Amino acid sequence: MTATYDIGLMGLAVMGQNLVLNMVDHGYRVAVFNRTTAKVDEFLAQKECQSKGDKLVGAHSLKELVSKLKRPRQVMLMIQSKDAVPAPEIALYPKVAAIDAVIEELLPLLEPGDVIIDGGNTHFRDTERRTKFVESKGLLFIGTGVSGGEEGARKGPSIMPGGSEKAWPLVKDIFQSISAKVGPNKDIPCCEWVGPRGAGHYVKMVHNGIEYGDMQLICEAYWMLKNALEFSNEQIYETFAEWNRGELDSYLIEITRDIFSVKDKETGKYLVDLILDTAGAKGTGKWMSQLALDLGVPSMLVTEAVYARCLSSMKDARVRASNILPGPSGVYKGDKKEFAEQIRQALYASKICSYAQGYVQMQAAGKEHDWPLQHGSIAMLWRGGCIIRAVFLERIKEAFDADPNLENLLLAPYFQKIVETAQQPWRNVVKTAIELGIPVPAFSMALAYYDSYRSATLPANLMQAQRDYFGAHTYHRTDKPGEGPFHTDWIAMRTEPQS
Repeated sequence: MTATYDIGLMGLAVMGQNLVLNMVDHGYRVAVFNRTTAKVDEFLAQKECQSKGDKLVGAHSLKELVSKLKRPRQVMLMIQSKDAVPAPEIALYPKVAAIDAVIEELLPLLEPGDVIIDGGNTHFRDTERRTKFVESKGLLFIGTGVSGGEEGARKGPSIMPGGSEKAWPLVKDIFQSISAKVGPNKDIPCCEWVGPRGAGHYVKMVHNGIEYGDMQLICEAYWMLKNALEFSNEQIYETFAEWNRGELDSYLIEITRDIFSVKDKETGKYLVDLILDTAGAKGTGKWMSQLALDLGVPSMLVTEAVYARCLSSMKDARVRASNILPGPSGVYKGDKKEFAEQIRQALYASKICSYAQGYVQMQAAGKEHDWPLQHGSIAMLWRGGCIIRAVFLERIKEAFDADPNLENLLLAPYFQKIVETAQQPWRNVVKTAIELGIPVPAFSMALAYYDSYRSATLPANLMQAQRDYFGAHTYHRTDKPGEGPFHTDWIAMRTEPQS
């Protein structure tokens, strides 16, 4: 068969299948392959695929897949952990090993200038390594974040590509064509070049970390509405519907609203009330938290959100503890409508802190890894197609357009005003939650971050004294700037206070 296909895709799980159909719908000719070759035939036999004619073709080997592609060839990998190459020595890291094994298999089949694309949730360090390795063989490599789930992949995801910059012109048309579109005329693609090597996957990881924080904050708002205000599911639906018409207009608020309208066909009860309260995770939130610690930046919201999921998984222990450990309980006694509005403001202020932390981490990572990240453009990548898409991302774009070197989103006039207005309601929500014994760790952590960030001085002076006392770690003095560091023999100098 003549090599006339624009791109090849390996990995026909849900995301892979929907990306393929999206590409074909936009006029591209796509060849597909899966390790389990029966899945190729099953996919092509679907009614929707049958209607695509010769724009879609299957392959039963990587060699056959490559043979169908016009040059420069583009091969996109959508590999899951379960697609791992079975070998005892790689069992601990199946997805990593699977991608590396496929790359090794592809290299002799491709030629200089061809492009390998990793579209999975990959750790950025692996993408850094692979970009250098593939380039050393004369080929090009792209590591791209793809967000939006099944629906996004089919109708238009947010796409965050990084890697070999020479590869971007080759994939730009396909990626921007299939991505979500925003703007007054729906013509601005939620896809733009992020930066070299692992930059794309790093930005996708931060997206996922912010997603963790957003979801936890929304869950805490729900828990306050349900327990502090004793709202019914119908009332919670109406509350989230109202919030989605204002500043909080976003995908996650929208789907949260919808969740409170769904009843279980079997029992007639609201489905959300029948779901076990143990949350799963795929690891990208943990990656962001770990890397924040490596950089020394306080991404506290994502860390708290990860811990909240960990605590939720301790279901049996929590049930046992609930019968032993005492604490306050009760409901809010004031104006319910007014307090619901305070919860909304607390949610919005906390959300701003979450995004602020994510951007501070990206700024630090950009400096650490020499990535020229464009933070305003990144906001627009997330404006459509992805899980954290929200109207207020346009305000983030405006903030970085006004000041490309903006140190923290909280310092931008728009966000500064929002948080200032929300400050007292926010504090009252956290205080009320504490008084009622309702856990709101993300609300509380966001407020603690805000209070810490706005403090010119913190108690770390005592901490440095402690470190110098037991470990001679030294310190600097406020009255002798530019001098030091200093060390004190604290034991020799200690004195008893005069009574």
